[in-house]
Amino acid sequence: MNAESKNISPDSPMSAVLGKFPGAQRALFRRYHIGGCSSCGFQPAETLAEVCARNGNLDVAEVLAHIQSSHEQDAKFLISPAELAELLQRDKSVKLVDVRSREEFEAVNIAGSVLLSQPVMQQLMVSGSNTNLIVVIDHAGKNGLDAAAYFMGHGLQNVRCLRGGIDAWAQEVEPAMRRYKLG
Repeated sequence: MNAESKNISPDSPMSAVLGKFPGAQRALFRRYHIGGCSSCGFQPAETLAEVCARNGNLDVAEVLAHIQSSHEQDAKFLISPAELAELLQRDKSVKLVDVRSREEFEAVNIAGSVLLSQPVMQQLMVSGSNTNLIVVIDHAGKNGLDAAAYFMGHGLQNVRCLRGGIDAWAQEVEPAMRRYKLG
């Protein structure tokens, strides 16, 4: 087991696995069809070993290696707030797509961003362009990778996700921006 996964064991509850590897549920669903719906879901207190056992006695070490590998892949799609701020100054073609709720977006947003809607989604898909960068923005960097994965799964490869979401942007780039917590 490598250093990053050393704190996670077969007896770790799924809440700890998800805390250490935020994209674990996406990784489990993608490869093993675990955690994507109520029939294949898991409980936060359920251990990794229990999840593996009731899903065909999957090899826990193999599952954990897949989660780790997916986590490393996710990291390649993240862009820091500072990197994005610098990029936006140089390249006006960057498309900022906000995947938060309409209320959150209307309360606070990054200048030039658009709220993901059906028409925005259609425009992005129809363009099929991989030349202009798309940066997905969420609240705290936990859900944006799902949207980025969706876009990439539909052929858009020039997609990144803002690490830490708009919360990190407000903290690191635009400190005067109002911050909020989700209940």
